[in-house]
Amino acid sequence: MSRPSSALEISLADPREPEAAALIGAMTAEVTAIYDHKIDGAGNFKAEDVLVPGSGFLVGRVGSQAVACGACRPLAPGVAEIKRMFVAVEHRGRGYSKAMLTTLERMARENGYETVRLETRPKQAAAIALYEGLGYVRIPNYGMYEGKEDCLCYEKSLGAVESGRRISIGE
Repeated sequence: MSRPSSALEISLADPREPEAAALIGAMTAEVTAIYDHKIDGAGNFKAEDVLVPGSGFLVGRVGSQAVACGACRPLAPGVAEIKRMFVAVEHRGRGYSKAMLTTLERMARENGYETVRLETRPKQAAAIALYEGLGYVRIPNYGMYEGKEDCLCYEKSLGAVESGRRISIGE
């Protein structure tokens, strides 16, 4: 019997704050364990990367508990990179990853990006299914992932940047 889904409240956060850092740490530990410590699960992520203009770090909460996170940072002119997509194990299967990703896409679009890219690994089957289900397509590995056969890079066009009222995170 499944439990009813609680509403996920998504808001901007400082990735250096304890609850955000705890989610990032949990993701890093999970990725490191999945790959038998053969890679550093930190994924070349630095909190400072999402504290610059055109970037942001989101935390998803159920009640007062932080259960999900994701980040968006500049990659190239018109291109943002999605990083640190994570939902705590006990909160998976409720649509929270889709909510986080679509909110990150909206934030990227509002910041003027036309394209988003991301990287994942072959053993993240649920992540791959999410990305492909939301219209992401495989692309040649970019940047630091070039030449790394164990990396899977994806891209999605966000379409024309809309002008008009900006939607605040958490609406």
